[in-house]
Amino acid sequence: MFAPNNNFNQLLFMVKCLPAFLLSFLCLCLSHSQTAAQGCVGVRNMQCASMPQFEPDSLGSKKERKWMFGLGYRYFKSYKHFVGDDEQKQRVELGTEVINISHAFDLNFAYDISNRLVATVNFPVLFYHRSSLYEHYGNSTTANPQQQRFGTNANGLGDIRLGASYWMLSPSKKYKGNVALGIGIKLPTGQAEVQDDFHRRKSNGSDSITRKPVDQSIQLGDAGFGFTVETQGYQKLFKNASLYYNGFYLFNPRNTNNTLTRGTLTNTDPLIAYLSVPDQFSFRLGMNYAILPKKNLKAVFGGRIEGIPAHDAIGKSEGFRRPGYIVSLEPGVNYSLKNWVLQCSIPFAVYRNRTKSVYDQADPTGSRHGDAAFADYLVNFGVSYRF
Repeated sequence: MFAPNNNFNQLLFMVKCLPAFLLSFLCLCLSHSQTAAQGCVGVRNMQCASMPQFEPDSLGSKKERKWMFGLGYRYFKSYKHFVGDDEQKQRVELGTEVINISHAFDLNFAYDISNRLVATVNFPVLFYHRSSLYEHYGNSTTANPQQQRFGTNANGLGDIRLGASYWMLSPSKKYKGNVALGIGIKLPTGQAEVQDDFHRRKSNGSDSITRKPVDQSIQLGDAGFGFTVETQGYQKLFKNASLYYNGFYLFNPRNTNNTLTRGTLTNTDPLIAYLSVPDQFSFRLGMNYAILPKKNLKAVFGGRIEGIPAHDAIGKSEGFRRPGYIVSLEPGVNYSLKNWVLQCSIPFAVYRNRTKSVYDQADPTGSRHGDAAFADYLVNFGVSYRF
């Protein structure tokens, strides 16, 4: 498992580190009542802190390379509605589905404070488009006889994140496995009350426009300070193959922000009047296999789960949110050349669940259960450069 001449000392060290690793892992997984996904489930575009020493043999010599710059891109189109894990296929058949299209860019900077401690900063730049019938003229053929669809947009800077991660074993010693633990801070830099034009049909059939906040799923931020616990690591399995994992849990202690749900106070119930500031999680596990070891070309295959819980770990969970999660299989490729690393993966959904929110759970009959739209797949692309 590890280098033979260090077996006992490394095993003892890993045993000592096991409680810290398990705590981090549990923080990621215990809130399984949540979430996930992309689309109407308002998952922020987030990722673990980038660790430049991840499998250092693939990056060559680290001499004098203190900085890393990375650019990530994520795309999805959500349109399939779920209540629980039951797909509402009639929404697409009738043309009443809500369509969210997301183009998200992440600018990442990492600095090696030491060969084990890395500081990171991430700047997300987001471009969202959402189209629907119900937010404008309505879904019914009576209110909207021509079934006209209109769109709203939100573009700009998201919530900036700062983080630090620490390798439990020194990367310079070329161990066959390693674990990194990290913490981070999410700053409320993304606008949480982006507004756009909504269309209304007057009684005489003419169009009118009302300006109000866009849907929670395309808001650029949530107006809350948050903090994350993170973990990532790898373990060589056999020749040319290694296990990888990474994940985070975002704690968002703030209860609600000041953005009215659908821009109106027609419902003053605190469980739904304002937008919630929810927690979030993501975890990935898989295997890298070197297809062309001399060319540093690797095939990647794994799974991931991501989402939003109904109940936050800290503080109240009032306000409007669409909790749920998505489980995906994630094939991809990694390629490194000198100081450059290219990554691409396309996770595709195998299970989606829009869980009950706190508002849904407050229904004494137990019948209330909101829906949410999910994507079939994501496109993730990243490039990084060490200098």
